[in-house]
Amino acid sequence: MTSLEKQAIANYKKAGEITAGAQALAKQKLKVGTNLFEFAEEIEAAIRKKGGQPAFPINLSRNNVAAHYTPAFESEDAASENDVIKVDIGVHVDGFIADSASTIDFSGRHGAMVNAAEDALEKAVGLVKVGLEVGRIGKEVEATLKAAGFRPIENLSGHGVGVYDAHTPPSIPNIDNKASTIIEDGVAFAIEPFATDGKGYVREGSQAEIFQIKEKRPVRGQEARKILEFVEQNYKTLPFAERWVQRELKMTDFARKVGMRELMQKGCIMAFPLLKEEEGKTVTQAETTLVMHEGKVIHLL
Repeated sequence: MTSLEKQAIANYKKAGEITAGAQALAKQKLKVGTNLFEFAEEIEAAIRKKGGQPAFPINLSRNNVAAHYTPAFESEDAASENDVIKVDIGVHVDGFIADSASTIDFSGRHGAMVNAAEDALEKAVGLVKVGLEVGRIGKEVEATLKAAGFRPIENLSGHGVGVYDAHTPPSIPNIDNKASTIIEDGVAFAIEPFATDGKGYVREGSQAEIFQIKEKRPVRGQEARKILEFVEQNYKTLPFAERWVQRELKMTDFARKVGMRELMQKGCIMAFPLLKEEEGKTVTQAETTLVMHEGKVIHLL
């Protein structure tokens, strides 16, 4: 093993330790009535204090929203007694990422669905080895969720995690799609089953608070240039929250909106809209990250 490989493994492991700590803190701190903006800021600050950085804004998607909800700056959104919240946390150390998710059921009505996602994850992880076809993972996830009376979300999947890139090949399916891509040595990836009592398919909503640099292009507006420079310097190619821009740059709402709109129009950044199941339905999620190294599986969490 070269020194670079040793450092990479050390960074992955540290990212995993910080992520596990952040998930434990989230379980302790997230209560009915908790302001989600303040909670998100607290968890992300704890990540930084431990020597990591958020690999993406903490996702606190509720009920039928499967992914991509993070609170807006100074939002008054709060956890309610009927919420089922997916706490999706990613941490990087020098670009090496650990990605994780757990589900908190304040409603008390969806324990079986929470357990189904966790069971599917555990069984999928138990299959992992070098040379395994990823379709086998999808088959196991789908079978486990259906046996529990739920559906997998077919258009959401696990994924590779690269350096400063939270979503890379291979795609790790949550359904039996017969995918023949094999798990190779030297790859880091996240497995993340989503269970639902809905159709098993998500669609994009209109709201977006998470963005990512798509391509650096010339922009005219001072606000747009300021935002682009800030994001490139601090987050590189990783997703960022609009609230981070507001907090650090202290722009007026109007200036920030003008700048963000120009960056979107010019194709400099892309948005991650909310991903939603049917109204009135529920989604649960479980996720962990694995690293394949010298033929062995390293569990980061």
